[in-house]
Parts: sequence; C-alpha cells; structure tokens
Amino acid sequence: MANGGDRRHLISLDDLTDGALRDIVARGAEIARRSGDPAGTAGATLAGAVVGIYFRRTSTRTRTAFTSGALRLGAGVISYGPGDLQLNTGESSEDTGRVLAGMLDVLVARTADDPAEMRTWATQHRMAVVNAMSADEHPTQALADLTTLTLRFGSVDGLRVLYLGEGNNTAAALARGLSRYPGVRLELRTPPGYGLTPEVHHRAATTAARGAVVHERHDLAELPRDVDVVYTTRWQTTGTSKPDADWRAVFAPFQVTSELMAVAPKAVFMHDLPAHRGEEVTAEVLDGPAAIAFDQAENKMYSAMAVLEWCRGSY
Repeated sequence: MANGGDRRHLISLDDLTDGALRDIVARGAEIARRSGDPAGTAGATLAGAVVGIYFRRTSTRTRTAFTSGALRLGAGVISYGPGDLQLNTGESSEDTGRVLAGMLDVLVARTADDPAEMRTWATQHRMAVVNAMSADEHPTQALADLTTLTLRFGSVDGLRVLYLGEGNNTAAALARGLSRYPGVRLELRTPPGYGLTPEVHHRAATTAARGAVVHERHDLAELPRDVDVVYTTRWQTTGTSKPDADWRAVFAPFQVTSELMAVAPKAVFMHDLPAHRGEEVTAEVLDGPAAIAFDQAENKMYSAMAVLEWCRGSY
C-alpha cells in the first residue's frame, strides 16, 4: 500500500476539500507543462500499482486518458468491458467490490446511472474508486476543464464562464468545481425543463468561495459580453434520452454559432466532446481559432494522471 495510508476515493467533487481540488488541478497543469520533456511527464510514481478500468458505457477520452495516464505513471492496467465481470451472472456488487479491492489499487469506473454502486465499492480503504462519469456528475471532466483553464489563463480565480445547453452531468460538475474559486462567475443558459437540479445549485452555493456566483437562466436574453470562456456540451448525453419528442426544437436556440461568439470576441470556446457539428455548435466555431476543445481533451490525460497520483497518496 502506497505510503502505508488509506486510499482516497473520488466519487464527486464534493469529496474533495478546497485544498485537494486545487492540488489536483495544479498537479495536472504541472504534468501538462512537462509533457514535452524527453525524460517523461511525471515519472513512474505509480510503479507497482494495478489500475482497473471498468466501463459499462462508451468512452473515448476518459477511458483512454486514465489508461494512458496509468501506463505513463508506471502502473499496470486491467481493462473490463460491460460483459466481463460476474455482476452479469448475479454476483452482488458488494462481493465484486470486496474481490476487486483485494487485487487492485485503483478502480476507475463508468457504470450505471446512479453512483450508489461506486459508493458501495468505496466503503473499503484498500482500493481507491474514481467516478469516470455518472448520470448526475462528471467529476473528472471538471478537473480536466479546471486544468485547461489554469493552463490557458494562469489561474481559475475571477474567470467568467458562459455555459449553453443542457444542465447535464458536465454542467453539474462545472458548477461544483468553478464555484470553489474566488470571484468566478458561471452563467448558465439552459433550455426550459433541462436545467441544473436544485441540489446542484444548493451545493454550489454552500461551498462557494468568496465572490463566486453560479447563475442560471432559461433564455438567451442579455447574454454577458465580458466572458472569458464559452462552453457547451453534446445535447444527447451518453446513455440518456429526452422526455420530449420535440426536444431538438427546444435546444436549437442554444446552439453556439459565430454570431454568438461575436458577443464575447475575446472568449475561448470549450467543449467536453464528442461534438456534433451543426447541433450544439457549428463547425465554424469548433474548428475555428477560438476553440481549445482538443487541447481540453488532451489535458484530460494529464488531469487523470494527477487524479491517480492523488488517489494513491502521492501528494
């Protein structure tokens, strides 16, 4: 066991203290800055560890980020697909967790819609458990986004972010993460009926740093012009469906276009990907000079490396 201490779990950003959140983001940015070093980005800080990668749902960036990151840190990796574990033959989640905890050091999981299963696995302290996306929150995406903002602007403090689209798990994680930085203003414009839950708003307000604001409206009137970042996500979140048959008509006004970006001409454009050009964003914006979405995707690996190190108590 690394450093002789308990493993640390990351099921929600709410599991992190302000200090731990900043430490992970700072470490991710540090690894990213060293990515061109021929000697390696971080060293073999996970040498001898075994990381399990268990994805029941599709993933390109998150799965690859944690797999590649673990290998770069010197860990061994075991990858499980949706049909590989005996959960499919009736073994209880509790028993599966006990077995894995005796063999793995970290389990990175994207499982069912409800994170309760991951909470069950996290009741022990031999194996760290990382939420690689649940229905209500995508914590490692927010950490990658905060890392990207740190690299781009030098600091997250005081940034102004305009988010357009569904109040999904990425938006929830952004609200939880950005609100922890002083002076940040997150302005969300979400379609009627598709906003953040009251719980997310309450939690963001409860943990907000000095001067941080999370504000949401369901229209496009009076868009702020002095924003640093415009952010959107895919309208059809992985593994979900919309209750309204005509939901695309409801979402259509919230598309990020060149005309919308012109409202904030100094802003960069972020997207957690995958993107659907012509739906939530036009190709002109996603492939334009203001977009940093693909840098954001690469930074997910560096952020994943920082998360793995933190889970193992490396800092």
